[in-house]
Amino acid sequence: MEFTRRETLALGLGAAAMMVLPLRANASATDDLIAEFTGGADLADTGITLTAPEIAENGNTVPIEVSAPGASEIVVFATGNPVPPVAQFSFGPLAGSQTAATRIRLAKTQDVVAVARMADGSFARATQLVKVTIGGCGG
Repeated sequence: MEFTRRETLALGLGAAAMMVLPLRANASATDDLIAEFTGGADLADTGITLTAPEIAENGNTVPIEVSAPGASEIVVFATGNPVPPVAQFSFGPLAGSQTAATRIRLAKTQDVVAVARMADGSFARATQLVKVTIGGCGG
């Protein structure tokens, strides 16, 4: 089977489009999950700190730390994973600090998003891009 130059170009553009579409679908799924968690409330850019490596050599174990003084709950999302919610932490009134550290699995280079529900009912958001050199979720 031989392809003309035009058909080859069309196939290449189609393949490129297919690579981009799932990323956008996951991003909108993450936005929907965040809206569900916050009830559609506005998100502040301050009040929460997300610490993650800029480059993760292995996506199987990526260390992260989240801190949100005054938070009652923190949810962490990985926007490019097949299942975006990767961690959830709840803090009671006797918690010494509202800080948590864990390791998460990332499928590919993507944003890690932490959203905190503060004790006063407001919400805060922090985002960090993590570049993954070896994928962890089957990649």
